[in-house]
Amino acid sequence: MATMANGNFPSADRPSPTAATTRGISSAGAHANDPTTGDAIGCGRRVISAHKRNKAPAGRRCAALRTPRRPPGPTGQRNKPSQPGNPPIIRPTRQRDEYSPAHIRTRPQRDPARHPSLPSPPAPSRPIPSSPIHLASFRRAAAMSWWWTGAIGAVKKRQDEQAAAAEPTYQSVALVVGSTGIVGTSLLDILPLADTPGGPWKVYALSRRPLPPWSPPAPSPAVTHLHLDLADAAAVAGALRPLTDITHVFYVAWTSRPTEAQNREANAAMLRNVLSVVVPNCPALVHVCLQTGRKHYVGPFEALGRVPFPDPPFTEDMPRLDCPNFYYDMEDILFDEVSRRDGAVSWSVHRPTTVFGYSPRSAMNLVGSLCVYAAICRKEGATLRWPGSRVSWEGFSDASDADLIAEHEIWAAVDPFAKNEAFNCSNGDLFKWKQLWPILADHFGVEWAGYEGEDNRFKLEEAMAGKEAVWAEIVRENELIATQLDEITNWWFVDAMFSVESELLDSMNKSKEHGFLGFRNTVNSFNTWIEKMKVFKIVP
Repeated sequence: MATMANGNFPSADRPSPTAATTRGISSAGAHANDPTTGDAIGCGRRVISAHKRNKAPAGRRCAALRTPRRPPGPTGQRNKPSQPGNPPIIRPTRQRDEYSPAHIRTRPQRDPARHPSLPSPPAPSRPIPSSPIHLASFRRAAAMSWWWTGAIGAVKKRQDEQAAAAEPTYQSVALVVGSTGIVGTSLLDILPLADTPGGPWKVYALSRRPLPPWSPPAPSPAVTHLHLDLADAAAVAGALRPLTDITHVFYVAWTSRPTEAQNREANAAMLRNVLSVVVPNCPALVHVCLQTGRKHYVGPFEALGRVPFPDPPFTEDMPRLDCPNFYYDMEDILFDEVSRRDGAVSWSVHRPTTVFGYSPRSAMNLVGSLCVYAAICRKEGATLRWPGSRVSWEGFSDASDADLIAEHEIWAAVDPFAKNEAFNCSNGDLFKWKQLWPILADHFGVEWAGYEGEDNRFKLEEAMAGKEAVWAEIVRENELIATQLDEITNWWFVDAMFSVESELLDSMNKSKEHGFLGFRNTVNSFNTWIEKMKVFKIVP
């Protein structure tokens, strides 16, 4: 099968995504490439004389390249290389249960200490490809599919790697602005991994508030946390001006204000305060990632339903809407600031849809708010009722896994084919909330009810008013981390997401055409983030 022009391979040549999206935790071994040959290091390739290699049958030749070096036999001698004039010596390979060469990620195993309630993964069933062309594509695709290796459970892998690390040297230095947010949390999990492209990464993590009590117990030594208010221009300048080694900026912060006019003023000032310091003072700076979202296509919350927007699926080349939008202001600031470096600094804009992730304090943590709603229903013996519209219940929706967004942004930061472009970022599949609602109810052991007609619709913001004492009792009874109800929920945001009256869907074609083939199974993603909320004792 032929490769695409950018060096990536069609999805048919990729291994099964089951391991990357299994419910609960996913991680993978690191891989590296030999800088002279491009082959994966640690593959155990058998040496075959170059002038004889092509005489071996194609399928057996690939098998020989994959055969690991065997220990000495009974005579104490290892396999001898082929002699001139004789066919190469090729030993049969033993049957493998799964993709087990060191350069191919194996099925992750559950860590009982961190995920005691998760079932063991199913036994592998897919055989190793035998076609030589397919096998070659499979090997390259596996080595290039780095976005699968981040996934959930990156914290555990990072902790294992840092224990063996000794005085690392860093190839790239990231400034993550909004590091305790829903995507910033995933960036901090994935950037320090040994096999993250562009790495090893040193990370400056910038957030307004100190680390919450549910942060990982052993932060990576590669990460330095800075706490300041982005609205304070003097404080931002004082903190960032000494950081002259920054090479990449990941701006994933935002603030919510009552009106769009206030949103425009506040968010524009925050971004300008950061870029006006970093861009001129960091000579090694090469790229700035800016995260916005779907409101680029449908308008701000206060304009939903009043400003016409284009028919979905939304594509990146659609024009801006004729209405105020702080996303547009942030893009213009980005373009203006990077232009001051005369092309030395590239940019990318990332537009996720509804984000599924783990950040209990995030203003857009939909999964977390739903978990709290379900826990309160269980405590009160109430039914988990659907609060939204018929369209939201029965229509198709899409979502963006927070880890996938982080991987998408890292890809754009280091891949030359992704420079100076805007990209949608969603999981690549579709779902219906009528499919996820029973899953949510099952996690918390409650009865559920779907769409019950317009006359029975309600708003969670009103239904959950005055539940602070109920939540405090839930926290105490289940020995959860002490949190306030208004700290970890955002009911108006849930109401806004579930009140849409048309299907809103993105297209991921542009990302695929530029070389990003990452994806997530949304159902598995939904399960994963619920489990993580439970494991870290945020919800019962």
